[in-house]
Amino acid sequence: MVQKRVIVIGAGFAGLSAACYLAKDGFDVTVIEKNDTIGGRCRSFAAEGFTFDMGPSWYWMPDVFDRFYSHFGYKTSDFYQLKRLDPSYQVFFQDGEAMEIPASYEELRGFFEALEPNSAKQLDRFLADAKYKYDVGLGEFVQKPSLSILEFMEWRVMKSFFKMNMFSSISDEISSKFKHPKLRELLEFPVLFLGAKPEKTPALYSLMNYADIKLGTWYPMGGMAEIPKAMGRIASELGVKFRLGEEVQKLSIKGRKVTHVETTQKAYEADHYISSADYHHTETVLLPRAKRNYTDRYWSSRVMAPSSLLFYLGLDRKVEGLLHHNLFFDTNFKKHAAQIYDNPQWPDEPLFYVCCPSKTDLTVAPEGHENVFILVPIAAGLEDNTKQHDTIYNLVCDRLLLKVGLDLRHHVKYKRSYCLTDFQLDYNSFKGNAYGLANTLMQTAFLKPKLKSSKLDNLLNAGQLTTPGPGVPPSLISGEVAARYISSRI
Repeated sequence: MVQKRVIVIGAGFAGLSAACYLAKDGFDVTVIEKNDTIGGRCRSFAAEGFTFDMGPSWYWMPDVFDRFYSHFGYKTSDFYQLKRLDPSYQVFFQDGEAMEIPASYEELRGFFEALEPNSAKQLDRFLADAKYKYDVGLGEFVQKPSLSILEFMEWRVMKSFFKMNMFSSISDEISSKFKHPKLRELLEFPVLFLGAKPEKTPALYSLMNYADIKLGTWYPMGGMAEIPKAMGRIASELGVKFRLGEEVQKLSIKGRKVTHVETTQKAYEADHYISSADYHHTETVLLPRAKRNYTDRYWSSRVMAPSSLLFYLGLDRKVEGLLHHNLFFDTNFKKHAAQIYDNPQWPDEPLFYVCCPSKTDLTVAPEGHENVFILVPIAAGLEDNTKQHDTIYNLVCDRLLLKVGLDLRHHVKYKRSYCLTDFQLDYNSFKGNAYGLANTLMQTAFLKPKLKSSKLDNLLNAGQLTTPGPGVPPSLISGEVAARYISSRI
């Protein structure tokens, strides 16, 4: 029997995942990647003795990674050492208080109870419900290709669907159980990774609270780029071929079939194609208009998750008062959210996030130095300009001076910013987004852009703009779902 060939476009998490599953199932797989390294947004770079993770910095849902590695006969520890962070992270609130969030659940219950009597029992109930959503969500929903509502019409699945609180918001669910504003902010924080306001995010996504509080916040020693490195090793051992530094320029079509892809260097033929590149880019640049799933009007109506203004800083000294993960909720969240979603503009008092991996991992900075990664959420689609970068950088440094007593600007040995234009250039990112589509009710499950092309029989999509959604674990699962779809039809 002739071995079936698959071309995977893009070597991010979704592409690497799809390649591994397909190769294990006996396919001849080639991955074509426009950049010179694998990992997509989860790349790293080195400068002045510092090693910076460029994108994802939170290692949540360790069970998803464990499951992936075990499918190929490995354990996570075969590739990197995981360290659970304790405290998990630190939150700076508007009243000036900084709170360290403990990894221990019993300590966290005490933390809740001290702020609001009886809230510890409410937290128990809230997380029991969140665990159900996590187990069913990962066990039932995310494994479906979500091509049709009919996939969810089985009674057992329908019953779970309604128990998942799809039609109420996570903001309503949290406010019905907790009254203290700090507890509400703390529990609403994980949905920021989903790219929508809490009042627009289905209560289903309290599963993220279970991931945060019960499954914990971890760090792979060496940095987040150790994950795609591990996936690349598995793929290579399974015979996957990589073509790095080649950008796909066109999908050639005959009838209802993709016949080959044309890159900057050559043409490649295959029986099946998976594009884990930006979905909008695949549709509007790689495909002729007649073969697209969606119109320009459709894409312009999508609610995008935020983009980010990032600063990679190498400091010539250590910084007291910061942990590995630090959330600055010390300004008005509603105002910043409005400047992202309601009236997109550059924020004047943004919330922001600071990561200091050198607090945990001494290999990412020279001795006595600090590796600092700053992320400021901004609206996708803004006009990028370096003047705004400088304004926000100074604003953030002023706030850090007030909170930790150190002016970072006087200790910068290395500095690099990364923003909308960079996301577009490096990843062909629609509107320069960093996190894909917002997980609103109308952009969940079968209401997301479809994984399967409706006009081409041998083309699928994978990644954060399709099923199951944004984030590292969902992207990894997206690649698996696309691969399973192909394997199940051979």
